[in-house]
Amino acid sequence: MKKILISSSNKDVLSAVKEACRTYADYFDPLYSPDTDETMSLMDYEIPEIKVLDFSSHDIDNFKVLSAINMDPWFHNGGVIAVAEDPKQAQELEDMKNQNILIVQPLRSFIASFNVLLQVLWSNQNILFNRGMQETMGGIERGNFVCSNNPLNARIYTSFLVNYLYCSNRVDAHGRYSLQTTLTELLENAIEHGNCGITFAEKTEWMEKGGDILDLVEERRNRPENAGKKVHISYTITKTKSTFTIKDEGKGFDWKKTIDDYQPNVSTPHGRGIALSRNLVSNLRYNDAGNEVSFDVNNLRNISNNIPGIMLPFQATDFEPGDYVCRRGDLSSDLYFIVAGTFGVYADDNLVSVLTPKDMFIGEMAFLLDEKRTATVKAEEPGKLICIPKAAFVNLIRKNPHYGIFLSRLLAQRVLDQREKCIKLQKRIDQLEKS
Repeated sequence: MKKILISSSNKDVLSAVKEACRTYADYFDPLYSPDTDETMSLMDYEIPEIKVLDFSSHDIDNFKVLSAINMDPWFHNGGVIAVAEDPKQAQELEDMKNQNILIVQPLRSFIASFNVLLQVLWSNQNILFNRGMQETMGGIERGNFVCSNNPLNARIYTSFLVNYLYCSNRVDAHGRYSLQTTLTELLENAIEHGNCGITFAEKTEWMEKGGDILDLVEERRNRPENAGKKVHISYTITKTKSTFTIKDEGKGFDWKKTIDDYQPNVSTPHGRGIALSRNLVSNLRYNDAGNEVSFDVNNLRNISNNIPGIMLPFQATDFEPGDYVCRRGDLSSDLYFIVAGTFGVYADDNLVSVLTPKDMFIGEMAFLLDEKRTATVKAEEPGKLICIPKAAFVNLIRKNPHYGIFLSRLLAQRVLDQREKCIKLQKRIDQLEKS
């Protein structure tokens, strides 16, 4: 069950959420809060994956809630769905460019389409809620989405994909901006020009007359010849790069002529998408028909984007390959937060595990049980760790007790993961014995 916190006192918002959650009652557990302090408490102790912050509820200070999330996005991982009172406030929230907001919706749009949002959340739980899947050696992640010609759906998928790569440490803040911009531009092109058949000249004329392009898309996408068309989004994520492909069901266009001949300038109302995207990502390429585009993003390797707020006061230490973090039998019960690098865990001189920033901590068992180190840990490549003495961390948990809950959940998840590995290993052993 994934938890969704709804910080709202608006009856229409609450009704829309309750109605949508009934359909997915086996998957989502809604938490309703009409009060700022209660929202902050639920956020800390329930650790919901998704937060719905209703900025139309004036009796709740959701800007304060958002500020708390901004101060420690590592802890409040998942994302925010922001509900704005009207289009003007929606634009103001968009202009904040807050990295924790997955999507901003005006009140009326949210009420009408939250069931669509929840369907997207339900359909793509792995990519939305995993901090980053534990990679196997040479492991590759693949997936695909089928998106309607609704620009809202395109924005949802863009936000979720970008958030996933950012939270799993594949891209940094700059890479996040580049990916967000490129996916947005190319998906808009696929819907507007590809599936809806809106020409460059038609869009220019419409915008110069003061028209909203979304109104033109709405009219064109509902025409019988366009109503059933889809946009196909696929991705492949390896250790070194992520590749995205966007394909529409339109006739395509002469992309070579467009790229070679068209030079947008500051006075042009639109048309900068392809030129901008070519400067933001790697190897932007089209198929011959011009209805499919792909590009690459170079991944970061073993670097944490976010350091927990309570750990910022502690100094980070650099490690070179071969440097020891701790040795088996040591009495130290310090806890280490992994900022960057790869660290090998050895038992009797045999490598038994490899830890990266996705594992977050080194030494949590000795830290919790007050025992000697049960394994030797050393750096396999250049890395960085934050060492937190036990006494200091205990004092921090006294002031921020929700971190204790988070640490407990993290350890419980590790136990479950280890159990799954043992089950798979036993099945493999049984198969080998039978053969």
